[in-house]
Amino acid sequence: MLRAFGRLLARRREGRPSPATAPSWAARQQALWSRSLAPLRPLDAPRGRATAWDASWPLRRELTSVRAARHLTTAQLGDWAVDDLADTAELLVSELVTNALRHTRGPLRLNLRLRNSRLLCEVEDTESSGPVRNVADPDAEGGRGIELLELLADAWGSVRTATGKITWFELQSKGRSASSGAVGPA
Repeated sequence: MLRAFGRLLARRREGRPSPATAPSWAARQQALWSRSLAPLRPLDAPRGRATAWDASWPLRRELTSVRAARHLTTAQLGDWAVDDLADTAELLVSELVTNALRHTRGPLRLNLRLRNSRLLCEVEDTESSGPVRNVADPDAEGGRGIELLELLADAWGSVRTATGKITWFELQSKGRSASSGAVGPA
């Protein structure tokens, strides 16, 4: 029994470097942290496109970006043949991009993803704090963005990321059933 245990230890030690050639504690820590702090894809570049059912565009910090985001969204939804979502998605994307321009600094990115007739729209920005619900006066011109999200989106939320946050919403296509598989990949 003792010999078997000795052979087992010897085999384990064969795979390890000797203490003289083993990396130092500092080298191991540097390797660990370099993976954790690897540069992320900047928001002023499109997100990597995983499939034909993903789309991403960087947006400039200009008021015209709201209009550009609306046009990009409706054009992409037309390409994906889910035009029934265009009006609602256009309004909600407009709200998210406007809020990001008003309340954050730094670059923005619009991401769209279609899965089983569910549209996921995301706006990424560099501010880590999430959206805040305000009670708008009846005469106020603004302050109803979150109310619109709650009324029109099937689901919505905000998630912190390493570079800031993503505010997202989902819409279900009513023109196609989720079980038909006719829109987007399974």
